[in-house]
Amino acid sequence: MTDHIPSLAKRFRGYLPVVIDVETGGFNHKTDALLEIAAVILDMDENGNLEPGQQIHRHVAPFEGANIEQAALDFTGIDPYHPFRGAVTEVEAIKDMFKAVRSAMKEEGCNRAILVGHNAFFDRDFVNAAVERNGIKRNPFHPFSCFDTATIGGLAVGQTVLAKACKAAHIQFSNAEAHSAIYDAVKTAEFFCWVVNKWKAMGGWPLPEPRETD
Repeated sequence: MTDHIPSLAKRFRGYLPVVIDVETGGFNHKTDALLEIAAVILDMDENGNLEPGQQIHRHVAPFEGANIEQAALDFTGIDPYHPFRGAVTEVEAIKDMFKAVRSAMKEEGCNRAILVGHNAFFDRDFVNAAVERNGIKRNPFHPFSCFDTATIGGLAVGQTVLAKACKAAHIQFSNAEAHSAIYDAVKTAEFFCWVVNKWKAMGGWPLPEPRETD
């Protein structure tokens, strides 16, 4: 008999979805500074609906020799060397996030995490570069697979820009607060959950049981 109790581990083939957003000193993950990182770990309620859960947010000190483009700072409004910024090293930031993700994986019975992001390859590449640069072990995330809400937004609501996708889904979005890692991660999480839950409400999940054939 099929177990119909909602299970996050069963929804994404054993993967725990974790929304990640980074703010950086440029577009090149190999040379440019990682300046902020935020994660939102997703939960599933008793009805099988996805919802944003635990949040992790760290300001990050540029690694030694990192390139920082002024245009990137103008865009994000970040002052990497502000004395009250409370920045930590890449090692501290990544390890804090990984610790929280591994704990959630254990609690949910998942065997790996999968990164959810808006233009997810960008966030994935910066995280992976920081991991490699610092020799960090036990990365809980899939090394290359990810869920991209820009693509999902194009499919679900005809919008690939996060602010416009949220507006189409009737999710409040403030352009004044955007380009902060934690704000963008939370809004990306809300949109991803909205799409997944909408698909469920439309009858797309759970999949029907395969019928036996003669």
